[in-house]
Amino acid sequence: MNQVVLMGRLTRDPELRHTTSGTPVASFTIAVDRGFAPRDGGERQTDFIDVVTWRQTAEFMVKYFVKGQLIAVAGRLQIRDWTDKDGNKRRNAEVIAENVYFTGDKRERSDSSGAAPRAPYSESRPDDYSGGYSSPVQPSGFSELDDEDDGDLPF
Repeated sequence: MNQVVLMGRLTRDPELRHTTSGTPVASFTIAVDRGFAPRDGGERQTDFIDVVTWRQTAEFMVKYFVKGQLIAVAGRLQIRDWTDKDGNKRRNAEVIAENVYFTGDKRERSDSSGAAPRAPYSESRPDDYSGGYSSPVQPSGFSELDDEDDGDLPF
């Protein structure tokens, strides 16, 4: 089973490119703090993880996410072997994100991106990237409460 779920901050704005066949692909990096601090009392370590999204998810990322924003991604880990311009063999690990989620508070989302969608975006596609895609996940009929309305909640 190959499943990855990460939450961290974008280190830069997502970058949109297109394949030679015109398929949109966005790449970005997220800074993810490790869940533990060193025993000597030092600062937590941070991992910088490369993430790739395809098709409508890629376009969604570029439209609504910006550097510094807190984001959650779910997908799979992929190891890619390639040869650099000097002929050296290289290996790169990246997450192929199939779902992206807004995290953080509502104010942060609307301040940094100009919009605050309420549903995560999900795209299903075959592993070879040649198939179709599904539309965004639609809200389930529940509505978001305003900050003033939560005083009546029993929890």
